[in-house]
Amino acid sequence: QVQLVESGGGSVQAGGFLRLSCATSGFTWRNYCIGWFRQAPGKEREGVAALATDRGITYADSVKGRFTISQDNAKNTLYIQMNSLKPEDTAIYYCTAAWACRRDWELYAVTYPYWGQGTQVTVSS
Repeated sequence: QVQLVESGGGSVQAGGFLRLSCATSGFTWRNYCIGWFRQAPGKEREGVAALATDRGITYADSVKGRFTISQDNAKNTLYIQMNSLKPEDTAIYYCTAAWACRRDWELYAVTYPYWGQGTQVTVSS
């Protein structure tokens, strides 16, 4: 059974940084996609960054150059380092996974059947 558990959320001032972690378990796939989404109040869930093990990383334009996704296979943990945070980054951040993802669909929520419970990130101006 796939489980995803996020941690590391919190409140920071604009310009600050946070690192979110996602502890993963139950993965039995050779190749898979794993990533981060976020959802702000009143807005749709949006893809932030995704890692496809067979082809690489995709970032949303809004976070390119500020956020970095990485994975520690030894610890079964996915990370996202978020620098230069802005108030518009405020959202609940979710970790997500799928056994396969089509090219160019890495940042679409419909791709992913497995989701964590989310962790709140609040950036104040």
